Amino acid sequence: MKGLGTALITPFKANGEVDYEALARLLDTQLTGYVDYIVVLGTTGEAATMTADEKRAVRRFIVEYVNEKLKIKNFELKIPLVLGVGGNNTAAVCSDLKAMQDELILDFTAILSVCPYYNKPSQEGLFQHFCAVAEASPIPVILYNVPGRTGVNLLPETAIRIYEAHPDKIAGIKEASGNVEQIKRAIQLAHSKSAIQDHEFLVISGDDGIACELMQAGAAGLISVASNAFPEDFHKIVHEKDAAMQERYAEMIRLLFAEGNPSGIKTVLAQKGLIQNELRLPLVSNSEALKEAIRKELEALSR
Repeated sequence: MKGLGTALITPFKANGEVDYEALARLLDTQLTGYVDYIVVLGTTGEAATMTADEKRAVRRFIVEYVNEKLKIKNFELKIPLVLGVGGNNTAAVCSDLKAMQDELILDFTAILSVCPYYNKPSQEGLFQHFCAVAEASPIPVILYNVPGRTGVNLLPETAIRIYEAHPDKIAGIKEASGNVEQIKRAIQLAHSKSAIQDHEFLVISGDDGIACELMQAGAAGLISVASNAFPEDFHKIVHEKDAAMQERYAEMIRLLFAEGNPSGIKTVLAQKGLIQNELRLPLVSNSEALKEAIRKELEALSR
């Protein structure tokens, strides 16, 4: 789970249905050797707006499509798939994990589990929640800290405490707090604790805009929104720690998140002709002014 992971969007048609033809086109751009793994049905994938049947169908389509494409390319190694499984009802999350046990073992390398949102649990509550998730999951768990969305901040000390309680199940943390000092502290703690465990604890950037800085500080990689559209360039940012490339994308990254995610990346993908620019309520597509700004920046990046 090191390197560049793409937080895959879910394309929709104008009638609201999942657009599987567009999903196949998008997957083709991710299977060109630049992306190290794919995150399926995370928050960027609008999983919260999808039914259980839709999520099951999307999982099956992605697993079968990726496996078939790699077979055609004669790849000896599978590209890891990470599945988003999280929520603010611990019992429900654990029940979902147990119900998917065979599927998870067969098809996925890890799950990505977001901090419980809205409830605003204490650090002890977060600890007990993720311990329950680790016990219920048949595969490794990546913790996901994104306080701007969940309203609660999983502190590095708590994340390490969860890891120490379940070192064989907790693979690491996707850190999207935006707090560089906090994330660097998590990296330092992870390196010191991983040295005395059989299984490494990875700190993964969840912010496209600070990925290079965190890589230079020892982060294990990036789970990226922007790599839906720019996998080759974000491969350079992650694998080559290319600060110039990071700076080149600073304005695009700002625009991508100016009116929320994944509306920005869907605007880019639509302008590139890969998908229809459709989201599910309560999310809506970008304003016309932002679409135009993105169009101009996309044009500038192509020069």
